[in-house]
Amino acid sequence: MLSINITEELHLEQLQQSHGEDLFLLTDKNRAYLRQWLPWLDSVNNRDDTQKFIDTTIQQFNEDKGPQYAIIFQSELVGTVGFHTFQTVNKISGLGYWLAEDKQGLGIMTLCCKNLIRQAFEQYDINRLQIYAAELNTKSRAIPERLGFTFEGVLRQHENLYNTFVDHALYSMLKSEYQSTKHS
Repeated sequence: MLSINITEELHLEQLQQSHGEDLFLLTDKNRAYLRQWLPWLDSVNNRDDTQKFIDTTIQQFNEDKGPQYAIIFQSELVGTVGFHTFQTVNKISGLGYWLAEDKQGLGIMTLCCKNLIRQAFEQYDINRLQIYAAELNTKSRAIPERLGFTFEGVLRQHENLYNTFVDHALYSMLKSEYQSTKHS
């Protein structure tokens, strides 16, 4: 299992079946909040649905298409962060993430994404890393803005969010930009 220590109180653990119970409970607890921005909440109705999701993330990793992580803060699972399936020919990937509502504003997600940016460019040889966020989701958009991503524009009606099409802001960072800013 991959594990990344970020601070004394914060680390990432590659999603495993052992995270299933905690991940389902966290999802269920934050369901109303997350439903504003994420389209998959209605398909996670029980622990088995969460276990199937984790199985998919393990398969993605085993096929060398990128890991997904549980975010552990003060010994508690508080969200997830990970790579969208690697496009190996074009060396493109994206980051996806969500965090419990009561853990936002503490810098947790920024630190997690900073570590995955390093992993993308230094370990997986990604050339282009993307982050999409609903145009009105200012908290999610703040992450790529804070980390030096380039805002490329708005993808109109990019996602069907419970029968309402929402626009997404698209951000990217290129490997050459990462190298020139000497992220650490």
